[in-house]
Amino acid sequence: MRIGIDGNEANLKKRVGIGEYAFELLAQFKKFKAGDINFTIYLKTNPVSDLPPKRDGWDYQIVGPGRLWTQIGLPLNLYLHKPRPDVFFTPTHYAPRFSPVPTVVSVMDLSYLHYPKLFKQSDLYQLRNWTAYSVKQARKVFTISRASKNDIIKYYQIKPERIVVTYPGYKFKNTMQSSKLLTEKYGIKGSYILFVGTVQPRKNLVRLIEAFSRIKRDSSSSAEGDIQLVIVGKKGWLYEEIYEAPKKFGVEDKIKFLNYVPDEDLPVLYKNAHVFVLPSLYEGFGLPVLEAMAQGCPVVISNTSSLPEVGGDAAVYIDPENVESIVEGIEKVLGDTKYRQSLIKKGREQVKKFSWEKTARETLKVLEEVAKEGR
Repeated sequence: MRIGIDGNEANLKKRVGIGEYAFELLAQFKKFKAGDINFTIYLKTNPVSDLPPKRDGWDYQIVGPGRLWTQIGLPLNLYLHKPRPDVFFTPTHYAPRFSPVPTVVSVMDLSYLHYPKLFKQSDLYQLRNWTAYSVKQARKVFTISRASKNDIIKYYQIKPERIVVTYPGYKFKNTMQSSKLLTEKYGIKGSYILFVGTVQPRKNLVRLIEAFSRIKRDSSSSAEGDIQLVIVGKKGWLYEEIYEAPKKFGVEDKIKFLNYVPDEDLPVLYKNAHVFVLPSLYEGFGLPVLEAMAQGCPVVISNTSSLPEVGGDAAVYIDPENVESIVEGIEKVLGDTKYRQSLIKKGREQVKKFSWEKTARETLKVLEEVAKEGR
């Protein structure tokens, strides 16, 4: 059996979201005893150094041209080169436009349909059109929450049995980094609230910054007079208003934008934060929630989309469209030490439900079934 995989999202040095999902699946597939399974990873460029090395049953195929790769380069390769895969898996929204073999895709979320105004027009066009044809022609569609599954059924009118929910895992990022890193590398001193994620409108950071400004001004319950808000994440689309918000709300000296932070530094940031806040308008899953819980950081998250599935009873839930609700959620954790400790304890139990190995095994099982059906 030969399984083809689009590895481009994993073939990056700085991975977030889909990139991390794709990389972790490849890393787990490589660990499994493949038996009679041969994996071919299709890429636009040579594999980066931390992708699994080539071996028997694990190969990389460089396909060009890079432009319109999914529309032209990849489909032509699948038609012209043999042996062909028995199934082609795309851990993103976009499958090859035309394919001589069965395809399987992953759809993280449908935020672009819920909040189209938060996307650039060029990105929105591609997400709408390429996802639509990919989902409709796919034998199976993976997604990462029940909330996303319900959205896919609603918007794309496909049968529920064609959609498979595989929750992502998380990594215990073992590190020897000292808390001195916070001051020496990132200039963080004292107490702080933490956000981790791509800096884009869907993450609702303008409201978070406004809420933070109210905590600073009005809160007597949190005795954290010098508390900061630390925002970790690379710039996404339409980030300008977010970067202007601290000045707008008078807290520019209390907010740090750290941009992208390497994985090995994240545990220290989580461990030393007073609270992690993810006030997103919509999430397909929310990996940073698990990462925070795993490092003993209490979480405050939105009550929307998939986040209640991730947080369970180990989170404080807020209405992301109500600034006062965000303020109250944060102050609830900052102002009650016993409650904060109970959240930390519940969080450590919650993360035990998730693992990348489980995700990969469930994914591989479905790919094998589709490959056998296609023979």
